[in-house]
Formats: sequence, structure tokens, C-alpha cells
Amino acid sequence: MQNKLYVGNLSYSISNEQLKELFSGFGTVAEVKIIEGKGFGFVEMGSQADAEKAKKELHGTQFMGRTITVQEARPQKERQKGKYPRRY
Repeated sequence: MQNKLYVGNLSYSISNEQLKELFSGFGTVAEVKIIEGKGFGFVEMGSQADAEKAKKELHGTQFMGRTITVQEARPQKERQKGKYPRRY
């Protein structure tokens, strides 16, 4: 397992500080990144043990009126540039 966690079903009004505060109860939080307007984000914990503990304790719990999902983050896929340019 890695230290980076995916956090889904977040309230759209959540801030980085609120998410960091939630996860800091389970260890050192190295980085928090919320994807604006999408309802999810990523939390990087200080160690693998901290990440496992946070995942185990927070997955399926209520936070800001929503049941959050906490899973191990998958590696980001490399995007291929298409053969044809994107049309807008």
C-alpha cells in the first residue's frame, strides 16, 4: 500500500484545512488536494501505517452530511495525445 488515499463523496464546500483536520487524527498529513467541483480529493499521509489506519477508520463514515469513501489512490494514468486535435 502507498501513503496516498482517494477520498470520495466529499461535500462541494469542503476546504483543504477541513479535510486535513479530519485525517490528522490518524497521523501526519503530508499533503491534501481537493479537486474543485468534483466532490473528491486526495490525502497523502506521512507513513503507510497512518494511511492504513485512516482508511480503516474513515471509510464509510459521515463527514459534513455525506458518507465518505476512503480508498488507496491508484497511480495516475498517462494521457495520450490523440491523433486529431480536440474540437470545441
